[in-house]
Amino acid sequence: MLLLFDIDGTLLLKASREHAEALHAALMRIHLLEEIPSGKIEAAGRTDDAIARSLLTLAGVPAERVDDRARDVRVMACAEYQHRCPGDMSGYLAPGVPEVLDLLDARPDVDLALLTGNLDCIARLKVDRAGIGHHFPRGEGAFGSDSEDRTDLPEIARTRHGAARGEPPYPRERTVIIGDTPRDIACARADGCHVIAIATGPFRASDLAGADVVIDMAREIPVALERIAGLV
Repeated sequence: MLLLFDIDGTLLLKASREHAEALHAALMRIHLLEEIPSGKIEAAGRTDDAIARSLLTLAGVPAERVDDRARDVRVMACAEYQHRCPGDMSGYLAPGVPEVLDLLDARPDVDLALLTGNLDCIARLKVDRAGIGHHFPRGEGAFGSDSEDRTDLPEIARTRHGAARGEPPYPRERTVIIGDTPRDIACARADGCHVIAIATGPFRASDLAGADVVIDMAREIPVALERIAGLV
């Protein structure tokens, strides 16, 4: 199976402050804003581009300008995060994550990749500085920099996984998305993939009932995979 891991709330916990600061700083610099609107923007499970669009819309920036400067915002956000990101993020790892990734990576019937709303550059820096980046091959996975719409990401990740092996896109029926929000579930369902929801982020298990399996901790992932294997 191909396992596609979300980052924030799934692999890492409470590791978003510097990320949010970097995105805000990029928006202010690129769009010459004096401040970021204080209105509540739901960020959980959304792509960085979608969050940026919501913030800029609140600030009164025209949609055309948002589109025209989107690439500049991405580049600036990466640069801002580069110097804000903690040098060691291992303390943000969710309980059991290093052990379960070691276990899964050793299995010949499982491949790992990332699927996250984070920009590629930000995602890679997070997992590298948390000491788990080696589990996720570069050139694979899917990120917020690939599409503003998170529902596009599973197909992108499956296509890249197949292309890395000179094959067609990896079968959706053998792809499992692992995340902590209803949006992780929705993007899996949009592409016909399986999904394990883990209640380590801002949502309770009852909020994640649309997943194939809902678990409380990362160490339960192997057992959840056995349940999904019975559905394949």
